[in-house]
Amino acid sequence: MTTFVLNRRNLLAAGGSVLATGVSGLLLPARAEGLAPTASMPGGANNYRKGAATVDRIGKGGFWMSGTVRRAGDGTPLAGQRIQIWAHTTEGQEHEPQSHGATLTDKNGAFRLEMPQIIPIFGQPHGHLAYDSGEFKTVFLRPVMRSAKDTSLEAHFVLQPA
Repeated sequence: MTTFVLNRRNLLAAGGSVLATGVSGLLLPARAEGLAPTASMPGGANNYRKGAATVDRIGKGGFWMSGTVRRAGDGTPLAGQRIQIWAHTTEGQEHEPQSHGATLTDKNGAFRLEMPQIIPIFGQPHGHLAYDSGEFKTVFLRPVMRSAKDTSLEAHFVLQPA
């Protein structure tokens, strides 16, 4: 059986170990070092409209599209980033102007936009989202809902500088 003796030498060694491993790792939240950028999805840019208006809501609402935007590498949330959203809904098809709108991320890199209920097209209920502001590389996403009865959908962006 090993006996640990608490003396000055052992105390200094333990303190040195804490400094070597970094006290900040114990006190600060973990960062996503090496976080890979999000790749554009096939079909994501379908019916994209460059410069769609920033809106408070698309149509009459009832469905929520939400997500986050972070920087590749360190995972820092990105505030003020423009996300365009469009879909085939109960109020219009995804190629129609009234089915498009954009929103901005908040200080935590989160976005949320209310829109009409998404309905299936080509057998899949799905939304379209795009980051296209220019500071980072453009990314198109096309997330598919688990069920056409879902009333919300999330999509998350990790952006790489342009």
